Amino acid sequence: MLRAIEGLTLEQLNVVPTGFNNSIGWNFVHSLATQQILCYKLSGLPSVFSDELLEHFKKGSSGKAPLTDEALQQFKAIALPLIDQLEIDYMNQSFREFSTYETSYNFTIHTIDDAIVMNNAHEALHLGYVMAMKHCLPII
Repeated sequence: MLRAIEGLTLEQLNVVPTGFNNSIGWNFVHSLATQQILCYKLSGLPSVFSDELLEHFKKGSSGKAPLTDEALQQFKAIALPLIDQLEIDYMNQSFREFSTYETSYNFTIHTIDDAIVMNNAHEALHLGYVMAMKHCLPII
């Protein structure tokens, strides 16, 4: 995802192309927030994101509010460390309990392993949206 958004201007990241419901920037942050929801919130562990931020980027949120450059830089800086922390927490067996969750993909998450699989599939979907949206961007 970081490579897919590399080189795009803030304006390009914030535009909602015709035919889409949200921006490239929203898809990027939504992917980060979803990892926190699926892996941490469902296991009863705290997220690195506030509940307000998760609410702003969760499934079904509008995705029309523009990102600031400061926020974008913060999200870019945390993207890879979130993956590293998930691996550390997984290896430390931090995910002991898990709330079952039925996804819109008709896939039921029962364990952290299910959550990681679902998160990867979800991120791939949004990476696909980002790649498609890049072709629809106005030249800026």
